[in-house]
Amino acid sequence: MKVLITGGAGFIGSAACRYLINTTKDEVLNIDKLTYAASGTALRCIEDHDSYSFLKGDIANQELIGKAINRFRPDTIMHFAAESHVDRSISSATPFVDTNIVGTYSLLEAALEYWRELGSHAASKFRFIHVSTDEVYGSLGPSGLFHEETAYDPRSPYSASKAAADHLVSAWHHTYGLPTIISNCSNNYGPFHFPEKLIPLTIINGLLGRKLPVYGDGQNVRDWLYVEDHVRALRLIAEHGTPGQKYNIGGRNERTNLHVVGRICGLLDELSPSAEGRSRQEQICYVADRPGHDRRYAIDASKLENELGWRANETFETGLRKTVQWYIDRRDWWEPLQEKYSGQRLGVLVQPQQAES
Repeated sequence: MKVLITGGAGFIGSAACRYLINTTKDEVLNIDKLTYAASGTALRCIEDHDSYSFLKGDIANQELIGKAINRFRPDTIMHFAAESHVDRSISSATPFVDTNIVGTYSLLEAALEYWRELGSHAASKFRFIHVSTDEVYGSLGPSGLFHEETAYDPRSPYSASKAAADHLVSAWHHTYGLPTIISNCSNNYGPFHFPEKLIPLTIINGLLGRKLPVYGDGQNVRDWLYVEDHVRALRLIAEHGTPGQKYNIGGRNERTNLHVVGRICGLLDELSPSAEGRSRQEQICYVADRPGHDRRYAIDASKLENELGWRANETFETGLRKTVQWYIDRRDWWEPLQEKYSGQRLGVLVQPQQAES
């Protein structure tokens, strides 16, 4: 395939670029705006490959994107580009609306114009894969799973912007016939994950001897998916998925946030003991909960498993061990990022009386 990837310098997008270049014969064009969370280092191992090329650009620039699509002539577009951190969306929703909604609209328009001009055979093979999140479904109770038919109920500016993007993608299929597919994934983790998210933040803070903040009571549940399992699923969906369909991608690894933090502490104590011989468990502290913090997410990936034959290769234990070891070994990657983000809390709402004082 010729695959155009948006947001390919981000965490999941860069994993997709590496996977496609290193394990398939696909040709990849990566278009990325290079925001704060982008990582050129994550692409260094493939940047000189004959089948890989990069273009700096904003997906909201429809003219630029249209020219890039027509020049590259992709068989598939994998749309990863998004603002993704819930805390930042609480502090300022504007970038999330601009990229996740307006950017997706612009990309859809450019893709539709390109697709309409393809010959019948190429048009029938073309796919637009929109990479979304399980957060669009809202919050689960203590039981049950998110299915592809679960009604949307987003609770944060981030999840609302992704839900809006999903609806646009679906509308462009039903109204214009564009062969789109939506994937909704659970929480990803793995190498090159920007250290504002729970797992990399906890690992890095643990290594630096800092406090390990846990929101609320720590009992919020997430389903964890190793990033390389995710991008394998997306390649499978691109080749064998049905246009107009949705596919949920989850690792069947439900864990409370407190369990995740505790397990990271145990792995750090084993793989990189502190100089003082203290357990990282002593660094755990509880902080005020995030506004609108969803209680539980859990994905039912049966459709993807049964129809396309996908299975996650990593359990939570094997994937987390690999991830912790990677951050131990790659201080050269995350230490420079401390200038961009040193673990400060984001998304805290200021009460009116506090603002006045």
